[in-house]
Amino acid sequence: MSSSLRRFEILLPIRFNDGQPIPDSLIADTLEEIEQQFSAVSSESQLIHGRWRSEGQSYRDELVRVFVDVPDTPASLEFFTAYKQQLKTRFRQLEIWMISYPVEAI
Repeated sequence: MSSSLRRFEILLPIRFNDGQPIPDSLIADTLEEIEQQFSAVSSESQLIHGRWRSEGQSYRDELVRVFVDVPDTPASLEFFTAYKQQLKTRFRQLEIWMISYPVEAI
């Protein structure tokens, strides 16, 4: 495989900040949108437990990991930069943890 790839990973909450469960349809919509854009998407059914602090307050999250390997292009980065803002609104979050790093497919 000769083209450069970049993996984007997104941690999506399974509960809104008020503790109410997030409908499965919101996660399904997210997976569908990424698949439509890049022809692939993966997610894990394993629950990720997160803890973090902000301004002296401790928070706990329960999350699912969504990831996709895409061409390492400015267009891919632009898509995910804008998409992150949509996800923050969709999941009613102050922040959505999203990372990217180069990958090499063998």
